[in-house]
Amino acid sequence: MDATRKEDLARQLVGYLVEEARAHGRGVPGDIAGLAADPRAGFDRLWPAFRALVNVRPPWPAQPSFLVAQDELLPALIEEAGVSTVADAEPSPLDGRVRLWRGDITTFACDAIVNAANAQMTGCWQPLHYCIDNAIHTFAGVQLRAETAALMAAQGHDEPTGHAKVTGAYNLPAKHVIHTVGPIAAGRPTAEHRRQLARCYEACLDAAAARDCLSLAACCVSTGVFGFPQDEAARIAVATVRGWYADHPDSALITVFDVYGDGDEALYRDLLGL
Repeated sequence: MDATRKEDLARQLVGYLVEEARAHGRGVPGDIAGLAADPRAGFDRLWPAFRALVNVRPPWPAQPSFLVAQDELLPALIEEAGVSTVADAEPSPLDGRVRLWRGDITTFACDAIVNAANAQMTGCWQPLHYCIDNAIHTFAGVQLRAETAALMAAQGHDEPTGHAKVTGAYNLPAKHVIHTVGPIAAGRPTAEHRRQLARCYEACLDAAAARDCLSLAACCVSTGVFGFPQDEAARIAVATVRGWYADHPDSALITVFDVYGDGDEALYRDLLGL
C-alpha cells in the first residue's frame, strides 16, 4: 500500500472515531480532535491517534464504512511489517513439534495465537500501551473487542485465571486468538501461581486441539505487568507443553514459543536445546 493511501485511510478512521466519540458524549484530547482536518498531519501522527482512540473505544457497533477502511489498513500494515509462518520457527531437536520464533505475534501466520488477557477479556484500555493484549486487539480490529465483550456479557463474570477462550482473529494473519488470563505474581510467585500458569498453557493447547488447529503460537504469559519472573515462567511453559505432548503422543499440533526480547530468547533456546 502506498503512503498516500495509508494516510488517507488513517485520516478517515481518525475522523470517524472522533465524531463517534463526540456523538456518545465522550471527550477527545485536543491534540487528536483536529488531526483529521489538518492537511499537515501525516501518517506518523494519524496512526498513533487511531491507535489511542481504538484502545479506549467501547464495543459499540461500527459503521460499515469504518470497517471497510479499517480492514483495508490493518492487513496492509501487517504485511508491510512482514508476515512469518510456522516454517520460519526453529524446531527443537528434542521434539520437532515444539519450536521457537522471535518477533511480533501480530505478524505470525498460524492457526491460533495466544493472547495474555486480563480478567475482563476485552483488551488493554490504556492508550498506546504496548502490551501484547493491546497489540492483538489493535491489529485485529474493533471486531475483536466486540466479540470478547459479547462472550463476557453472556458469561456474566470475570474470566478465571488459567482458562482459555477462543475468538476470531479478524485482520491478523492467524485464524484464531486463544485468550488466557495468567496469574498476577508481582515478582513473587506462589505455588498456586505456578499451578495457574501451567493451567494457562494446558488450556490453550486443549482449546487449539479442540478446534483441530495444527499450529499454536504461545506468548510468554504473565511475564509482563503481571510480574511472573521470566526464567521460572519459561521453565513452567516448556515443562507444561512437554507434559501435554506426553499425554497426547499422536498430536500433530505444532507449538511455537514466541519471544520478543534477548532475555526470553536465551531462556527458551536453552530449554529447547537450541
